[in-house]
Amino acid sequence: MARLRTIYFILIAAIIILGLLSRKYSVVPLWVGDVLWATMIYFMLRFFYVSASIQKIAIISIVISYTIEFSQLYKAEWIDNLRHTFFGRMVLGETFLWGDLLSYTAGILIGLTIDVLIRKQPSLKG
Repeated sequence: MARLRTIYFILIAAIIILGLLSRKYSVVPLWVGDVLWATMIYFMLRFFYVSASIQKIAIISIVISYTIEFSQLYKAEWIDNLRHTFFGRMVLGETFLWGDLLSYTAGILIGLTIDVLIRKQPSLKG
């Protein structure tokens, strides 16, 4: 379990760095950051719940990602002010987009695929 947590931690750190870099360079499409964000959510849950099933983590990741996206339809001054900060933009987003749901789904599928490949490694079994 400790080795898996270490791998998940490294993946989370790498994804955060890639996600921040994706926002810095205008040649990278914005949807790449959304894919990376959802992949990060998957691995953050995986980090805390190493023994949970892959399917359970994937479903919870989808629910979290979609909930945050749909929350962008809620407009109130306090949350809009939060969304205008760097942290708020990165975590909550600013504008609801149907395409983001597709990006989140792709990101979680990428995370799930990587997770399956990691867990197939003989050195990480039992």
